[in-house]
Amino acid sequence: MILGVVFLICLATVPLARGRLTALADLQLRRPWLALAGIGSQVLIISLLPSGLGGLHEAVHMLSYALLGAFAWSNRRIPGVPVIMLGGLLNFIAIVANDGVMPADPELARHVANGSEGFVNSGAMDNPHLLFLGDVFATPSSWPLYNVYSVGDLVIVTGVLVLLHGVCRSRLVPRRWRGAVPAGA
Repeated sequence: MILGVVFLICLATVPLARGRLTALADLQLRRPWLALAGIGSQVLIISLLPSGLGGLHEAVHMLSYALLGAFAWSNRRIPGVPVIMLGGLLNFIAIVANDGVMPADPELARHVANGSEGFVNSGAMDNPHLLFLGDVFATPSSWPLYNVYSVGDLVIVTGVLVLLHGVCRSRLVPRRWRGAVPAGA
């Protein structure tokens, strides 16, 4: 949830830097159904049907990242998308190394645990692999939207910021890069 708030803050910075948010409407995304399928899969296994067959949710979780990666690859010429791809890849590596679950710092995950049963997309585990790529950062526990996040999440947010300001041609983007989005990117 906190990342959603951060994305909204990134969006709000565009007009502050004299960018045109309406330029986002002109962006022609390739294969948008891949992103919808990837995000829909995650919503399905995390929120709608968290309990299910053992291993199925983990496989769907990894598949959702593959779908999102294919979408990003299809749109890699859009400013910021390569950075977003890197963040997604870092998350995917950590998830694959831990059999479909993002490892989380046990001390931080303790504050997030909601007692729900079924699939958990991120959580503390015995002997996690590549924990440094897992959910090892957190907002202060006193915040209402307390959550944990990973290096990959930080890289994704950076990519979104680059995408928004690049596509919207804000003054934060060097003049020679403004309007550099290829047609049909």
